[in-house]
Amino acid sequence: MSLPDFRNKNVTLLGAGVSNMPLAKYLAESGARITVRDKKTPDQLGESAEKLRALGAVLIGGEEYLDGICADYVFRSPGFRPDLPALTAAKDCGAILTSEMEMFLENRPCSVIGITGSDGKTTTTTLISEILRKASRDSGANVFLGGNIGEPMLHRIGRMGERDLAVVELSSFQLMTVTRAPDVAVITNITPNHLNWHTDMEEYIAAKAKVLDGAARAVLNYENEITRTIARSAPCPVTLFAHERIPDAALRAEDSAVYEEDGMIVFRLAGESESYPILPVAEILLPGRHNIENYMAAIAAVRGYADPEVIAEVARTFGGVPHRLQLVHEKNGVSYYNSSIDSSPTRTAAALSAMKDRALVVILGGYDKNIPFEPLAEALFAHGNIRAAVLTGATADKISAAIEAHAQKGAFPVLHESDFTKAVLLAAQTAKVGDAVLLSPACASFDAFANFEKRGERFAEIVREL
Repeated sequence: MSLPDFRNKNVTLLGAGVSNMPLAKYLAESGARITVRDKKTPDQLGESAEKLRALGAVLIGGEEYLDGICADYVFRSPGFRPDLPALTAAKDCGAILTSEMEMFLENRPCSVIGITGSDGKTTTTTLISEILRKASRDSGANVFLGGNIGEPMLHRIGRMGERDLAVVELSSFQLMTVTRAPDVAVITNITPNHLNWHTDMEEYIAAKAKVLDGAARAVLNYENEITRTIARSAPCPVTLFAHERIPDAALRAEDSAVYEEDGMIVFRLAGESESYPILPVAEILLPGRHNIENYMAAIAAVRGYADPEVIAEVARTFGGVPHRLQLVHEKNGVSYYNSSIDSSPTRTAAALSAMKDRALVVILGGYDKNIPFEPLAEALFAHGNIRAAVLTGATADKISAAIEAHAQKGAFPVLHESDFTKAVLLAAQTAKVGDAVLLSPACASFDAFANFEKRGERFAEIVREL
């Protein structure tokens, strides 16, 4: 397919955030007449408003910013549900409703590996791109990383050739309206998340599963019940991954498996008894069982693109992604870890498991996504290593109630502090020599911060000033 001719077309962008700036510039350079709508007023947008006006964009802000949309194209940012009445009215007015990612996938000139999931997708996406970049050093192919992580993709499409590869992280918000799948589709896992945005769990699962529609092959987590179920009727060959050998009965004729065997991550084709060694687990620099899963997903995704030697080179040197179990400071015998990306109970459970050999003071709480916190409470009691929990943010009371319901399994102090800065200082005061203070909120950041990065950066600032 080829991109639409945007010359003299009326194009509306929903949202004036940083992620939309490259798209606005691309559309302006393509000759479009741009209108940008945002709930914030132009005065509140500040520098962003100035940049958009410099591109010739018309700005519409305030509470009624979605009223009266009538354009040739409407680009929906991920946070906007596609069934909003204002967007339905815009389509009735003749608008084509799309998104930056949807248009990229429909018109990409190169192969795409797409990664989604409730947990682990950013690390897995980054690992895949790191492996492919090392693998392509001699081939001259370019590897583009973006989507829900880092830079958007559409404005870079003119720099992509047939031999190149694009690695994109995809959220359920983006996938709801996608009509063309990536060539290789990865789902790391599916657990309850974003239920304040999706109508129910069924819609959330359906959105994630859309990444498989039309894919040439898929990579799915065998240990996750939902993705294991999806694999049974997947419309393409599947590589399942797990910590233990995957039963032959779980693999269809064209399927394959990646799993741990005698300290090695191995690969096996359906119908074959012999497995092929790929990577010694001991060579993975990143800590935690969940990062072994991330490597297994990445290994399955790059099959045919990278040799085991390249994968091992990345495993020995890759130190992780910021805000994911990131050691940011050490003082007075206490280590401080920033895992602000942990925006769900399952993510925090994985972080706690990775640090089960350390006494922890863990900072929890944030924006309420209507996710149950019982799994978080179970994880807190699982290893007997929690020195204390410091609760902050909008979900503090819900988390406290979940912990109290599990208190018969053991006890640790549960401290409340609504102010984030004071909560971090309280955690530091509570920790003892040899302990670790872990920011792993199990919640999104939006009650106090624009995003998880800002929350993690603030945590790092506070502890470095101790």
